[in-house]
Amino acid sequence: MRVGVLDIGSNTGHLLVVDAHGGAAPLPASSFKQALRLAEHLDDRGAVTQVGIDALTDFVSQSVGVAEDRGCEEMLGFATSAVRDAVNSEAVLAHVQEQTGVELAVLSGSDEARLTFLAVRRWFGWSAGRLAVFDIGGGSLEIAGGADEAPDVAWSMQIGAARLARSFSTAGTPTDDDVRRIRHEIRVEIARDAGRLLRAGAPDRAVATSKTFRSIARICGAAPSAAGALVPRVLDGAVLRERLPALLTMTVEELAALPGVSPSRAHQVVPGALVAEACLDIFDLASLEICPWALREGVILERLDQLSVLG
Repeated sequence: MRVGVLDIGSNTGHLLVVDAHGGAAPLPASSFKQALRLAEHLDDRGAVTQVGIDALTDFVSQSVGVAEDRGCEEMLGFATSAVRDAVNSEAVLAHVQEQTGVELAVLSGSDEARLTFLAVRRWFGWSAGRLAVFDIGGGSLEIAGGADEAPDVAWSMQIGAARLARSFSTAGTPTDDDVRRIRHEIRVEIARDAGRLLRAGAPDRAVATSKTFRSIARICGAAPSAAGALVPRVLDGAVLRERLPALLTMTVEELAALPGVSPSRAHQVVPGALVAEACLDIFDLASLEICPWALREGVILERLDQLSVLG
């Protein structure tokens, strides 16, 4: 069956059209995405602004047309941290449904972590042993761990790259005070529940997913996306620590010129790198393997599992 997965993230709206069949890897057929930056379209109350609501509604409406043109039999729509945490979340979702006919499910943070973990498990297989999985989004960081398809532990923290970028005191290069404050905030938040993962001991495989980790790994020397999904990629902790001081001094324009960094996310590189460094340090990891599958693939895989049971 051909399925459209509509992912409304804190940074980007992404419609991924895939050919999905039980027992086979979902095969991407088409992709349509736009930078929405919902995590940055929040007012002082924590509500999505009218600008953000209009951008979201327009993107969902366009996505419906793309899905129809591509012959999608079903569309799975979901929203994550930025919509989930907004104080006007219900009103935003109701407006989108009224204008487009699309009902977006809001995933909890633990569900994000669980579904991402499922995707990573299916990608690496049972031979990977016990997994620790880290996912930096625009609005949140998800962590999960376990030896089965469902994680033993899975939780979410509001320290995504876009959310942290908003707290910088300047629009340009962060000050030393910015870096010190945000670095401490990140580490306190991660360390608070780190024991949930650490109690099981060192994982057999530590894995990172999603755009922020991929960009940071690319900056640190990982293969470009053009090399294909099957090329192994690693974020080396030693290389990240070596390059981080230079990243902290770069302007947004200089960051945007780095390999693997898109202009719309350049301002998120530094907070994303600080989160990545903290994950490596707090969980005593030398490196993180990069998995090309993440939340969207997890949503598809779970839906295929449901259809298999029903069939």
